[in-house]
Amino acid sequence: MNASSFRTLVTGALLALGVCLQPLTAQDAAPGNAGPGGPGGSGGGGRQRGNFDPEQMRQMLMTRYREQLSIKDDAEWGVIEGRINKINEVRLGMMRGLGGFGGGRGGGQGGPGGRPGGRGSWGGQPSPEGEALQRALEGGASADDVKAKLAAYRAAQKQKEAALEKAQDDLRQVLSVKQEATAVLMGLLK
Repeated sequence: MNASSFRTLVTGALLALGVCLQPLTAQDAAPGNAGPGGPGGSGGGGRQRGNFDPEQMRQMLMTRYREQLSIKDDAEWGVIEGRINKINEVRLGMMRGLGGFGGGRGGGQGGPGGRPGGRGSWGGQPSPEGEALQRALEGGASADDVKAKLAAYRAAQKQKEAALEKAQDDLRQVLSVKQEATAVLMGLLK
């Protein structure tokens, strides 16, 4: 993955994380959240990990995109939202191939690679090529085997990058110049 693609991927992840954490910060300060061991708390500053709702996070993110892009018309938003969703799906698929997010090597809880239930990073199915490469590294495979698995992983990532570029081009086609510039600043487009 080239530096620009990685930067875009990380920007999107940080944006999603920021949108997600904003309500959690407000919950910590809310009356009735007494902090560690208090109401609703589990010793973690009042934060409840079990209440994470990915659909709610996605909706908040979409609302933020719509506001930033200044889209008032529901029909226009329907087209743009679908294309933004495609970009986010492709990015999520790319992140699942990276061992550094939500799992990776070694122990931890759950299934293979420390991923709960053996699932990939950020939920969903892990990249088969990434998993194969990880198994080869952990299993002491020969250099030739690792090299072959690395080539397969890179080829899969290139396909995902091409899919991301296509999804971004599809979004770009329906945006005004100002909306395109805003989408670039928000990390949706390059």
